[in-house]
Amino acid sequence: MNIFSKFNRKNIDDRQIDTLIGISKGIVSDGVVNQGEAEFLLTWLIQSIQSNENPVIINLLAKVEAFLADGVLDKEESQELLAILRKISGDSSEIGELAKTSSLPINVPAPSIVFEGRIFLFTGTCAYGSRKQCEEAIESLGGINAKNVTKDLSYLILGTYVTDSWAHESFGRKIEKAMTYRSQGAPLAIVTEDHWATAGNLFP
Repeated sequence: MNIFSKFNRKNIDDRQIDTLIGISKGIVSDGVVNQGEAEFLLTWLIQSIQSNENPVIINLLAKVEAFLADGVLDKEESQELLAILRKISGDSSEIGELAKTSSLPINVPAPSIVFEGRIFLFTGTCAYGSRKQCEEAIESLGGINAKNVTKDLSYLILGTYVTDSWAHESFGRKIEKAMTYRSQGAPLAIVTEDHWATAGNLFP
């Protein structure tokens, strides 16, 4: 069972999800998510949530609302939303599927995760929830949230929607910086969201 299924059980067999998949396919067809498409998606999600408490739709609505909170879909937000919709539409990989580990610079074998007093940073888009929700989970387990990659960072957590083209995405700079520090001997581990959530017993 992939991480998407773990966080969103019983949620991908209704008609609204079929509609969402169709909408996603249309939006990602040209490889870009523009302002108008994001606003259309937001309107559809708001209407859908009134009759369906499907966590897939709730999770996506929260992300799109955050992206458009200032009224502008910037380049980084557009790239993140494109990555999410590609997963939902089944473009290139199954819904919620994490990129192949061979293409992501995660620590192998995956290290044990200690939360108390350790410093964490997320990059990419997470299936668990919004960035705020992920950071609240860290704090509840005794960890500390960082704002940037430094040599003091304990764990860089790659969101489920980080793809194998991470080096070309805006969040790739964090990953590259973490790789550099790690190669210099800093005790910094790069781990997947799945590994982090399992260690913290965060699955529902």
